[in-house]
Amino acid sequence: MNWSQLFSSSIGKKIVMALTGIFLIIFLVVHCYVNANVFFPNAQENFNRAAHFMGTNLLIRVTEIGLFAGFILHIIQGYKLELQNRSSRKSRYAVNAGNKTSKWYSRSMALLGTLILLFLIMHLVHFWVPSRFGGLTEVKYGSDPIVFHNLYAQMQDTFAPMWVVVVYILGCISLSWHLLHGVQSAAQTLGWTNKKYTSMIKSIGFGFSIIVPLIFALMPIFIHFGWELNLGSLTLLF
Repeated sequence: MNWSQLFSSSIGKKIVMALTGIFLIIFLVVHCYVNANVFFPNAQENFNRAAHFMGTNLLIRVTEIGLFAGFILHIIQGYKLELQNRSSRKSRYAVNAGNKTSKWYSRSMALLGTLILLFLIMHLVHFWVPSRFGGLTEVKYGSDPIVFHNLYAQMQDTFAPMWVVVVYILGCISLSWHLLHGVQSAAQTLGWTNKKYTSMIKSIGFGFSIIVPLIFALMPIFIHFGWELNLGSLTLLF
């Protein structure tokens, strides 16, 4: 398969979708690690330090360019596949088979992807744009000479209105459904499935599609209500 076929053929589009999807999954794991700092004591300092590292590390900044490219390519190829699948159907079935042939979320990847895209744009406006182009307050910790962007304070302001929290939760639900099909689809496209490992991959995909969006959804909830986890007693402090 040459480069033109990779971006024009049906199988080529699916391979690009799978590879960019895996790259974005890795990003989600890293992002979860940073976000998890808001759940525990000393959340502001720990989160701001982690965000500072992510924003100033040269390797991560270079990877950020690839991340945006991956997002754009993933979105473009997704829409192309959706249009190609629709145009290939010569006629609509008289009876909708529904979940008998495929799950609703596997048939709604374009819709779920669009909802995630809208959520992502809002997320970038709230956090990425201020952190890269100014508008954030700054803070210092102890004798550390570094001046940190106070992204934690930005989150407190952003998630103060309950409607914003609800929108973020809905975005995370859309992400969960998208991942539920996407992880399994990527593994199948890249030939990582067989009778021996299919069940394991499905279980991993299911767990990932629940745990990662749940962590993202809990972040605005914890910030809004001012909660934190106490590891010593394993209780939720209010």
